[in-house]
Parts: sequence; structure tokens; C-alpha cells
Amino acid sequence: MSFRSAALISAVCALLLTAAGEAQLFRGEQKQGFVSLFSGRDLSGWAVMGEKSWTAENGLLACSGEGGGWLRSEKEYENFIWRLEYRISPGGNSGIFIRSTEQGNPAFTGMEIQVLDDYGKQPDTHTACAIYDAVAPTRNMSKPAGQWNRVEITCQGRNVVVIMNGEKIVNANLDRNPKLKDRVPKGYLGLQNHGSRVEYRRLRIKVLP
Repeated sequence: MSFRSAALISAVCALLLTAAGEAQLFRGEQKQGFVSLFSGRDLSGWAVMGEKSWTAENGLLACSGEGGGWLRSEKEYENFIWRLEYRISPGGNSGIFIRSTEQGNPAFTGMEIQVLDDYGKQPDTHTACAIYDAVAPTRNMSKPAGQWNRVEITCQGRNVVVIMNGEKIVNANLDRNPKLKDRVPKGYLGLQNHGSRVEYRRLRIKVLP
């Protein structure tokens, strides 16, 4: 095989990988009102808070785990359905922030939906898809490290619902939880750099009334 042919094949494979991994809407979601939050090519629409450890890699939103901080949306959101997928490294830890403020700890000004390599562990307020330190999921639905997990988070008024890998595991009323009743009602979406390699894809959102 010539160098030119090999280079062409490599380029085609790279394009196919990008197309396959690119965060795009699933069939019918656009008609439902969903829009993509990640182009798959760069970090447009997002702001890095802390270390610059976030990159767009082959259509994935990846965190190297170096340093710390978080990646936040440029816009603030109040009521929404946020769908995304994540793949965590062995022993990894991350988090999905909702309604967080730019200043302070986003896990506690808003809320953190835990991202963790904890397949098979009993659920508590620190396991995968818990509202961190406040609400435990009914089941631990996380898959083993290296596999993709699907998450859907719905925030509407004082209610937060989390569906993981097709099962509703959190249904919380913020006013009924003393740890959550004073959290801000509107804020940024975000992804945590907790010192672990983690990848996200297919980030899309539907704004609710």
C-alpha cells in the first residue's frame, strides 16, 4: 500500500470516527424541541473554569483529569431536560452540574449529579447519578468503567428527575430536602474535572416553560 493510499484511508477513518461520535440529535428529537450543546469539533458554547483540561476529541468532549475545576455552559438554565452520555475511566470520578453559579462550589450552589466508577455498589448519596450528598438513587444503574452510560436530567420548578440507562432512579422535590431547599433556581450546566479521565457525548437539551 502506498503512503498516499494509507494517508487517505487514515483520513477517511478519522472522518468516520468523528461522524460516529459527534454529539448529534437522535431522530425525532429536533421536532421535540431539543438542541445540541456540543458541536463535536470544539468547545464553543462552553467556558473552562480552572485548568484547561477539556478538549474535543473525535467527536467526544473529553477531560484529561489534569488539574481541577469544571466546564460550564455559556448560558444559564432553569427548567429543562438535559440528555447526555458519559464514559468514565477505571476508578474515575466526575460530576454533572445543574443550576450552578459561576462563583462558589458548583456542586452546592446548584446541584451535582454524581458520575462515578461504582458498578455493582449499593446506592447511596454518593453513588452514580445521586444528587450528590443529598438524594440517593433507588438503584445503582451504572455500567462498568469504559462503557457508555445514558443520563437524562429533568429540572422543572422544584422537582428534579434523573433517568439512568432507561430507569428513573431519582425523583426529588427540593423543598422537601433540607440540603436542597436553598439551592439557586437557575444557573449554569457543567461538567466536573475531578482528576479522572472522563468522556461525554451527545449532549442535548430541551428548554421547558
